Amino acid sequence: MSLKRKYPKVRIIGLDNLKRRGSELNIPRLKNEGIIFLHADIRAPEDLLLKYKIDLLLECSAEPSVLAGFGDNPPYIINTNLTGTVNCLELARKNRSDIIFLSTSRVYPYDKINEIKTIETQTRFEWLGNQRICGWSRQGITEDFTIQGPKSLYGATKLASELLLLEYLHNYGLKGVINRCGVIAGPWQFGKVDQGVFTHWVLAHYFKKELCYIGFGGKGKQVRDLLHIDDLFELIDLEIDRLPEISGAIYNVGGGRKSNLSLFEASRICAKITGNKIKIGKDLKTRPADIRIYITDNSKVRSELGWFPKRNPIQILSDIYDWIRPNAGQLKDIS
Repeated sequence: MSLKRKYPKVRIIGLDNLKRRGSELNIPRLKNEGIIFLHADIRAPEDLLLKYKIDLLLECSAEPSVLAGFGDNPPYIINTNLTGTVNCLELARKNRSDIIFLSTSRVYPYDKINEIKTIETQTRFEWLGNQRICGWSRQGITEDFTIQGPKSLYGATKLASELLLLEYLHNYGLKGVINRCGVIAGPWQFGKVDQGVFTHWVLAHYFKKELCYIGFGGKGKQVRDLLHIDDLFELIDLEIDRLPEISGAIYNVGGGRKSNLSLFEASRICAKITGNKIKIGKDLKTRPADIRIYITDNSKVRSELGWFPKRNPIQILSDIYDWIRPNAGQLKDIS
């Protein structure tokens, strides 16, 4: 779905530092849609001295890798995800613009999520029922789940950014909403092993590259929900229209019970879609901050906005495949 087609009289600006390999391939299609692209970095306040009046800021910039916070350069992720957010909030304050902030399910502590009891089936881990845990049911994690506990520097910086955003909304009379997203997937996402994993999985199958199941026994049974980018767009469209009434709201947003997969299940679907069965290795060592299962409970956003994800996993992975095929020449060396 095209923002420009939805809002033909609105000037849309896309700003990115193009750090992720492959992201530069999006520039021509943005220009074809009449979207202004600016090569800039949110860590540099001078890059945000824009000549345009900003009415709505869709803040989805971040270093989204959980593993990045366990390396030897913590200031990088802090400067990107926290200082960068402050710079964006200042841009919103000066322009008195509305804000839609894309946060993450990683604000919830991994140890607490992994304490939820599970069973192992042939293809995945599943949560056991009849556990009395605030903010959790077999439908998934709600906004009431605890945020107390370690969550990775990625999750911590995004949670800190949420708190700052709420202060800006209160202190400066701005309107905004926070979406805590699960795994987002779809065409034109340049997935990698630690972020955008389902797009990465389809790319690896298409180009017959090796993959590896990491941690939790090396069987690929850990589960994530996945959300098509078009489903997320439809939510943002609803939020834009209703910001005055929902300002300050926090929503858990993900594929939920309708759309989730284990990596093992994803491999089966990818093999069927692409016709390629590839070698998948095993690494028994579980990575820092990894989680057996994360599924979003979308009850709040469905109740308040009538939104729910419409695309299922097969549709999502098939859309990614349909994007790869005509662009394979460009994508082969960056997958």
